[in-house]
Amino acid sequence: MIDFAAIDFETANRAPSSVCSVGVVIVRDGLVTGKIYRLVRPEPEEYAYWNTRVHGLKASDTRDAPSFPVVWQEIAPAIAGLPLVAHNSSFDEGCLREVHRAYGMDYPPYTFLCTCRAARRAFGKTIANHQLHTVAARCGFDLKNHHHALADAEACAAIALKIL
Repeated sequence: MIDFAAIDFETANRAPSSVCSVGVVIVRDGLVTGKIYRLVRPEPEEYAYWNTRVHGLKASDTRDAPSFPVVWQEIAPAIAGLPLVAHNSSFDEGCLREVHRAYGMDYPPYTFLCTCRAARRAFGKTIANHQLHTVAARCGFDLKNHHHALADAEACAAIALKIL
């Protein structure tokens, strides 16, 4: 696969619709042609301790950020027609569906592919686990700043280019 968009969401709390950041890496003809990272003001703007502990974002970071519909107006044209790739795609697809629903937005028929499932097929038990940082390292990508949406999308793109 040489044309796709790798995507990663971080959430403010347990609700899949509480997107607080998004990272997208656009790949065309096997080359990264664009990167987008945006903070998003979640609705409601409630941050759970555990989510903040994972990604480091808190309400003060997103207080002045645009809402999801504003951010998605920029991202949607950039990914139009591309399959979306995520590591543990059920989480990211769930976030995207739920935030569209929360804002009453029409949900386009996005196609999602999962690098975690692909890694299980490609590497099986030859690696310790199939977490993003482990698979990225196996694919030769040094994931720094894990749980930053753009860094995770970059790792996902590198994995997809190797095994999808």
